[in-house]
Amino acid sequence: MSRHLPPLNALRAFEAAARLGSFVRAADELLVTPTAISHQIKGLEDTLGVELFVRLPRGLRLSDAGARFLPDLIKGFDALARAGERLFDVGLFGVLHVNTLASFAHCWLVPRIINFQRRYPDLDVRVSTSVRHIDFVDDDVDVTVRYGKGIYSGLRSIKIMEEDVCPVAAPSLVNGDPPLRDWPDLEKHRLLHDYLTDDSEPWVSWGVWLRRAGMEGRIDASRGLAFDNSASLVEAAVRGHGVALGRSALVAEHIREGRLIPLFGTRHPADYAYFAVAPESTADQPKVQAFIDWLKEESALDLDKGGAPAERG
Repeated sequence: MSRHLPPLNALRAFEAAARLGSFVRAADELLVTPTAISHQIKGLEDTLGVELFVRLPRGLRLSDAGARFLPDLIKGFDALARAGERLFDVGLFGVLHVNTLASFAHCWLVPRIINFQRRYPDLDVRVSTSVRHIDFVDDDVDVTVRYGKGIYSGLRSIKIMEEDVCPVAAPSLVNGDPPLRDWPDLEKHRLLHDYLTDDSEPWVSWGVWLRRAGMEGRIDASRGLAFDNSASLVEAAVRGHGVALGRSALVAEHIREGRLIPLFGTRHPADYAYFAVAPESTADQPKVQAFIDWLKEESALDLDKGGAPAERG
């Protein structure tokens, strides 16, 4: 199939000007004159038949058409950059030691890691789990995945995934007797807890959720089954042992494949996110960068596949 594409230089000029908000700064970045940028963009507008910028007395802003065009163009440039990088990444070999939380490894990383292995078959991946502080040298770790604010002194931290939380239960509970359709129905169902995080992470505390839903006093937020890690909590929910507050990263696949159902049409963002963390001295190693890029790609795929509920309460 033939493709009728606008000139690449014109697309680069538009992307740089839109991102930087200035023809002059775009010209500096691309090492051309502002006049050249202006001519490139005018030619692109003529080719597309739309105005991409609104010229103002002091500066410029994207037109509606330009604002619609820019996100897809950025994705295209990112895809081209990744394709070029992979030409040089094919030869990655040796060992990549990844350390992460056990819950993240069990529920998110292990189901997907084969995709990374297929892309880099000569790179042997070693996965370890812990919650303690990692000494990258003594522990011989290349990169870690951590859950938090992303502030780690002396280390480079790259956000790979945000997280939302929603109540989840197995289909057998949702459609059982008694059914599980609205908040008052929880009075007849068992609550599942991760007792190590209830206090430090209120977004996964049943007390907070019941209070927000107007159910405080009607349901004892402390009752039910409690576990010391999120992986066990998710497994209990999948097996129909009760209702859990599901972290999107850990329950996305179960929701997508129908083993868990999000409840009550509500979700709330967590204050923490997942970060890839590595020492500044080694963060730019090709194998580390390849893994971080892959983590971000897989996270984006989760969103595209609808791995989390669509509405916020």
